[in-house]
Amino acid sequence: MAALLGRWVGVAAAAAALMALAAFGSVSESSPKSFVKSTVSAHDVVIFSKSYCPYCRRAKAVFKELHLKEEPYVVELDQREDGGEIQDALLDIVGRRTVPQVFVNGKHLGGSDDTVEAYESGKLAKLLNIGVKDDL
Repeated sequence: MAALLGRWVGVAAAAAALMALAAFGSVSESSPKSFVKSTVSAHDVVIFSKSYCPYCRRAKAVFKELHLKEEPYVVELDQREDGGEIQDALLDIVGRRTVPQVFVNGKHLGGSDDTVEAYESGKLAKLLNIGVKDDL
């Protein structure tokens, strides 16, 4: 009887451990998406990038031209173990997995071409409230 009870407790413990692992796994699956959202909300400008990408370099160069007080927060996905998972989260959030993906004041601006276009049109300066004069 004691042996049967011991097996049952062992099976129950194993089942509880599997349930805990499953719950932990679902938490970690949402963490890249949480990381993207919390990073975007914590910084005025966020660029999800890859260090070797010429389009990413172009987008980052736009913000150097603006001479901002605070540099953009850059997440170099190729230098992170979870970079691919963050790219998958970006696909879920903005519908694109490509880099760069640029966010300004919590809003998705887009990729390299979108960033350059916003800079050239003056939209980026307006979004950042720089060089914008109010009509009196």
